[in-house]
Amino acid sequence: MINVLINGFEGRMGQEVYKQTQNSDKFNFVAGLDEHNNIDEIFDKKIDVIVDFSTPSGTMNILEFANKKHIPIVIATTGFSEEQLETIKNSSKDLPIFKSSNMSYETNLMISVVSKLAKELTNSDIEIVETHHRNKVDAPSGTALMIADNINNALNNSMHYEFDRHSKKAPRDKKEIGIHSIRGGTEVGKHSVFFFGENESLEISHTTTSRAVFASGALKAAEYIITKSNGMYDMNDLVALKNL
Repeated sequence: MINVLINGFEGRMGQEVYKQTQNSDKFNFVAGLDEHNNIDEIFDKKIDVIVDFSTPSGTMNILEFANKKHIPIVIATTGFSEEQLETIKNSSKDLPIFKSSNMSYETNLMISVVSKLAKELTNSDIEIVETHHRNKVDAPSGTALMIADNINNALNNSMHYEFDRHSKKAPRDKKEIGIHSIRGGTEVGKHSVFFFGENESLEISHTTTSRAVFASGALKAAEYIITKSNGMYDMNDLVALKNL
């Protein structure tokens, strides 16, 4: 059995991960933490892996603990600052870290598809629209940024991102990727990429109807990361391993 610590335990995703550990013959739930808990309470527990669905500050706290104990960690939290991302990157020199803004395999398949399309539809205007529930605190979503980054990488990092056009009084720049956020209701998550060409357009969308897919993906990542040496890993590594 793999002993799991869930960081962000009281959140929706933390509870979903907990539920799945209770129905698994691979994982043993050891403890759950949130920002108001004292990490010292679980310092001596046997923990094989940490699954983090918390907040950026919560991740920084548990990352320090993971470094002290040399425990592999799966980071599914989003909304990090550049400084926090640098801290995570530096920690991976001494720790196996699996980090992804989206733990869904089909979402990552979509990202692969739109990245390939971007190289073919070079004259198209690219727009990304993401929709989430009213309680999501970061915008744009980490997945929207992940989509944009992969498209940009496919285009030799020649693009820049436009998040807010309401104050602009100029035609659209061909080198921009527009990123837009919608918040409302209980929408789990939808991401759409639009390629607008001359007299035609193409839309690729992925809709998530249950948070269960993120929890199961995070636990697959947890099973994967405990066998790895120090370094940064992501969904591309896991998908390659599963040969999906």
